[in-house]
Amino acid sequence: MEQVGYDTYCKLLDEVIKEMQGEEIVEEKDVQIDLSISSYIPDEFIDVASQKIEIYQNIALCRTEEDIQNVIDEIIDRYGSIPDEIMNLIEVARIKELARNLGIIKISEKQSGVVFLYDNKKFNFEIVGDLVNKYGSKIKFSQGIEPYITLNIKKESDKEILNEVQEFLKYQLSNKVDENIEK
Repeated sequence: MEQVGYDTYCKLLDEVIKEMQGEEIVEEKDVQIDLSISSYIPDEFIDVASQKIEIYQNIALCRTEEDIQNVIDEIIDRYGSIPDEIMNLIEVARIKELARNLGIIKISEKQSGVVFLYDNKKFNFEIVGDLVNKYGSKIKFSQGIEPYITLNIKKESDKEILNEVQEFLKYQLSNKVDENIEK
């Protein structure tokens, strides 16, 4: 696992399981998330490495809100109240799924805010007007081979950063103009 990375390991494991079950494997690009937030499983919470890996894997494999809720319930049942760092990790899983549905390939925090890099083939250019109307000068749009939008946010706390990113993504999903965008 150390040689291929955690996310790749989880993806390969998921593909092998699907293949063994006879399911079709759909190539899916992973969304890179680079936000300066604390999102990990603390050693004080789970000190057994194999159990930590299992929880990381379960979170990484979440594709629906039901999956996320099942992971939350499992963690609470097995270990008790969930620390903020793990909740942040779960929120990152939610953000990844929202981003995947919008054709976003990378979300990164920069000095000027949070940058959302889109796959040019999947970007809905018609949403830009709606975003400008809602966010005004808080966003900057750059059209190019890979278009991106920078959202200026307050960097008060991990929770506020995650909430603003989620709200930005949810707004785009709820206002999709072109429903024929590739998923």
